[in-house]
Amino acid sequence: MNTIQLECFLHVAKYLNFSKASRELNISQPAVSHQIQSLEEELEVKLFQRTSKNVSLTPEGILFLPDAEKILKIALTAKERLYNPERPTLFEIGCHNQAELDLLPTVIKKLKEEDPLFRPLIHLVPFESLANLLETGQIHVMFGLKGDYQKPSLQYRELYQCPICCICSKNHPLSNYTSLTKNMLRGTIILCSPHKIADSIFQIQSHIASRAPISDRYLGEGYEAVIAFVKSDFGYTLLPQLPSSHDPELCYIPIIDYPTVSFGIYYQDTNYTPLLKQFWQLLKQNNLF
Repeated sequence: MNTIQLECFLHVAKYLNFSKASRELNISQPAVSHQIQSLEEELEVKLFQRTSKNVSLTPEGILFLPDAEKILKIALTAKERLYNPERPTLFEIGCHNQAELDLLPTVIKKLKEEDPLFRPLIHLVPFESLANLLETGQIHVMFGLKGDYQKPSLQYRELYQCPICCICSKNHPLSNYTSLTKNMLRGTIILCSPHKIADSIFQIQSHIASRAPISDRYLGEGYEAVIAFVKSDFGYTLLPQLPSSHDPELCYIPIIDYPTVSFGIYYQDTNYTPLLKQFWQLLKQNNLF
């Protein structure tokens, strides 16, 4: 197995098209096909299902995708270290959604200013997958609510106390309020898929939805889809308000009879280095309500 095979596999998996992959890699299509075939022979599985009209990943190809990304990343990092006498400071961060990603730019900028060799890697993946990456040492830190992950190997440090808010467009009837109670919530509620949100928040959404008629319940696939529906005046949703939640098109109205929730970082004891401590401190300083 070599890096050329892995790059061909990942590009074909990305485009599901051998011609596009070959143009992106700047090699011929037969060469891409040869690399994929040799990789399949080495692994003794079919990675792609090919017909005259389309290309799709096989179940084995889907399973191999994260491994291929990891192997290629390790190989390229090792090469960079060998050719660069100044070793980069790698720091891998796990995020669940755009709100968590929006916490990072100012902090990353400051860390890069202090250490020119600082090299952050950001992983945006679903909840359980992210915890598995942290447990197996593939990332250094991830965001989450306190109690999201009941795993003895993971430690938690709080960043903020976040209010549960009704998030709606400025045209929504609820936007006229500066605060709300559970009983004041009316209209279509947009829930997030339970696999794309913390259990504690899904339970809050589900509790309010259970009091509404079925016609007033709508399901979004993930955080970004839910926010898109809210902006479209489809309804409102309930989410913790992070310091990064500042979309000018939306209203964030606290639900006063819900307690605030603790939002912070999870990590393993062995990963609590001076860099991780500095990362945590900068987040606290630069993203205050």
